[in-house]
Amino acid sequence: MENLLLERRSCRKYKDTLPSKELIDKVVEAGLYAPSGHNQQSWLIVVVTEKNVQDRLRKVNAEIWEKPTDPFYGAPVIIIVLADKSKKTYINDGSLVLGNMMLAAHELGLASCWINRAKETFQRPEWQEWLTSIGVDAGRYEGIGHLALGYADGPLPPPLPRKPDRVVWVE
Repeated sequence: MENLLLERRSCRKYKDTLPSKELIDKVVEAGLYAPSGHNQQSWLIVVVTEKNVQDRLRKVNAEIWEKPTDPFYGAPVIIIVLADKSKKTYINDGSLVLGNMMLAAHELGLASCWINRAKETFQRPEWQEWLTSIGVDAGRYEGIGHLALGYADGPLPPPLPRKPDRVVWVE
């Protein structure tokens, strides 16, 4: 367990190889078991392996980021985490889903990276329409984050030193 928490790193270069559906399902299952406020399970997870949709997500995310690069680093799987914005803890809940999935991916030999700008993406009318087209109540959910997922293309970076004075004890 200690190694899992201390060794997980964000990956910024992926192989083209698509992980098996079984491995992706295990990562998603870990997300489904994330804690949530009052066990409301306010999240919704959308797994995207379709290249056309991925290309569109890459384009809009790069546009919002204002960088002409692939914000998903070539990952063959993009997992979108949305959460029901009527729940008070929806941002926290969705964040915990992403954290669980990143740890599960590492445990399973996969690499991952939390990618921001989901909120901005899914506020756009064309992406609201896309959510509706896949059966999601677009007005109910807000984008929390994306997870780039796949096999690392090369070694992951070593851990950076932890900043000092980040813990305060009150005894």
